[in-house]
Amino acid sequence: MTSKLAYSTLACPDWSLERALEEARRRGYEGLELRLVDGQPIGLDLSSSERDSIGRLLRESGLGLVAADSSIRLLSEQLDVEVENELVSVLELAAEWSAPLVRVFGGDTPDGISNEDAVAKAVRILEQTSVVAERLGVKIGLETHDSFSAASTVARVLARVRSPHVGAGWDMLHTHRMGETPEQVWEVIGPRIFNVHLKDARRVPDGEGWQLVLLGNGEVPAREAINVLQRGGYEGWLVVEWEKGWHPEPEDPDVALPHEIAVLRDWLGEI
Repeated sequence: MTSKLAYSTLACPDWSLERALEEARRRGYEGLELRLVDGQPIGLDLSSSERDSIGRLLRESGLGLVAADSSIRLLSEQLDVEVENELVSVLELAAEWSAPLVRVFGGDTPDGISNEDAVAKAVRILEQTSVVAERLGVKIGLETHDSFSAASTVARVLARVRSPHVGAGWDMLHTHRMGETPEQVWEVIGPRIFNVHLKDARRVPDGEGWQLVLLGNGEVPAREAINVLQRGGYEGWLVVEWEKGWHPEPEDPDVALPHEIAVLRDWLGEI
């Protein structure tokens, strides 16, 4: 399998970008996915000097830049054109940093809107922005998350957005929560998976939520998913998404990141 290993900066909310890059190199990761920069979500209010400084650090690091992760939700109270304009701005920022991918969420379906209307809205926005994505050479990945947690739902969107610059980001926890096996995920979106978020979790005792745990200690079939990806010919990034930035209770990054890459190397070595 030729996939390379990276981690998301969501794992290290207390680290500067410089430290995140240094730790990635030291731990043997080959790339970094930008979710947080110096502990803050990527913002469009960055000054020119800040954008230049981030770009320089990324270029000089020698690491691959996996993606610029936006917080954009295609389903929101905003007008379509407002979401489109925001996404275009993030695509331009990603191009400036030579990021090959921008991640977007579908968002939660608002009350009173049918599932079909929700899919149609996502399609409209992605169709409009795909023209810019193609011009800039940056792809858009719709993540399996929120109302689009099932790969089958993401597939309904992608079936109507033909641009090769629009595809999927596979978050394994959410498709597992929706009852989809790795084989089922690959069957419906496999050829259009641009990025993969690896994580493990187990149901909390009351059954109302999930607790993030280190790879191999939970219920998410991450190892099986990697095998499915390998059989399907996936050659993109495998990204450790340790959500320390949103959930402070799990292990610190200096514990989690070495563990995750060691487990992944072990699994990949058996393929």
